[in-house]
Amino acid sequence: MILKKLPIYISSFKDMIEGNFLYIDKTKYIYDLFNGYKQYYFLSRPRRFGKSLLVSTLKELFSGNKELFKDLWIYNSDYNWQEYPVIHLDLSQVPHLNSQELRKSLNNKLKEIALTYNITLSFDTPEETLDALIKDLSKINKVVILIDEYDKPILDHIKNIEEAEKQREILKSFYSVIKAQDANLRAVFLTGV
Repeated sequence: MILKKLPIYISSFKDMIEGNFLYIDKTKYIYDLFNGYKQYYFLSRPRRFGKSLLVSTLKELFSGNKELFKDLWIYNSDYNWQEYPVIHLDLSQVPHLNSQELRKSLNNKLKEIALTYNITLSFDTPEETLDALIKDLSKINKVVILIDEYDKPILDHIKNIEEAEKQREILKSFYSVIKAQDANLRAVFLTGV
């Protein structure tokens, strides 16, 4: 019997599977959550509870990367392995020392995602860029939005209430685009502490 390696500080589903790390199969639960027309979920858990790994797993699932799931429950299920465009943001990786940096960083990250789909966007605000990105991607298929650590910019400034409020307002405007784009979305999944 070949023992699998223990995954310590690995939050990439692809790296875990391809690196032959131990993965506890949660795909039946993922199937139950997302095997429908449209779902919106928010998951709040403390740090190091597997939220980022779950987001990474969803990214691979919605990207239609069936072979990564070969030895898992969902592989042989009746799950429809349709490929959806995925907007994946990890706000712990988006610079946010101040509100101006957050706005610029979000906008740049969205433009990077757009380029992976051969879409060029030239809007100045993250709200405009997200709106346009969703509209353009929806021409391919319904869009999946995965946002990890949605509250990180606010939590990092919790002792500076004025800056935390500025960051909260930026994120509030940013997230309001998601509601307005409901018709173009397949699923939305956010995590936070």
